[in-house]
Amino acid sequence: MASYVEELFSLSGRVALVSGASSGIGRHMAATLARAGADVVLVARRADRLAEVEAAISGAGGRAHALSADLSQRDEVSRVASEGAQPFGAPDILINAAGMNPRQPPDDVSWDVWDATLHLNLSVPFFLARALIPGMRGKKGGNIINIASMQSYRAFANGAPYGASKGGVVQLTRAMAEAWSADGIAANAIAPGFFPTELTQSIMDDPKLSAYHAEKTAIGRNGEMADLDGTTIFLASRASAYVTGQVLPVDGGYSAT
Repeated sequence: MASYVEELFSLSGRVALVSGASSGIGRHMAATLARAGADVVLVARRADRLAEVEAAISGAGGRAHALSADLSQRDEVSRVASEGAQPFGAPDILINAAGMNPRQPPDDVSWDVWDATLHLNLSVPFFLARALIPGMRGKKGGNIINIASMQSYRAFANGAPYGASKGGVVQLTRAMAEAWSADGIAANAIAPGFFPTELTQSIMDDPKLSAYHAEKTAIGRNGEMADLDGTTIFLASRASAYVTGQVLPVDGGYSAT
């Protein structure tokens, strides 16, 4: 018999759709959800990378399905919502991890770069969530997890479009909670610190910059992917049933110092 704690955090019987699942935080969170018992639909542009993630999850005893899509194209959102419900049934967990960070000085940011960043980081999470809401309502509840950032609250150099989009994610998370929590659909966000991903590679590859940010944390180091596991499972499971509209920093205390 499963213990109360195991039942509280188990994702057995749940279906998760993870955007940005081919790399970085999205890839790791997809694997974490599968380890906790969820069936996972993996969404990203790069079919070859998605196939690797699918194989890794399957090899570890989980169930996953790769769905290649370019979410920079508006009509792809509705296709993902439709096709994402076919392998395992309607998703009742959504991880909005797809994103971009052009890292350009403000004087160099073009209209196209601005629009692309806001679209992928802010518009897609809203419209993808909205497309999945009917399925969540049909299952009497769900969990939406957005990816915010330390730049949701503070400025970093060469991050105007990214920071603007991630600031918007905080308010979007609150708006989602206000709109859908009465249907049993919780919406929360994780605000990671510095983790080793493609978006932070230039920082992590620079020993001085990496050490600088590690020293800014209360813990004294940058993040490791496993540091996201507990928060991910908590926000996806019934353990967080009375938590909605919140942003949880997972940054080693960077935002507290």
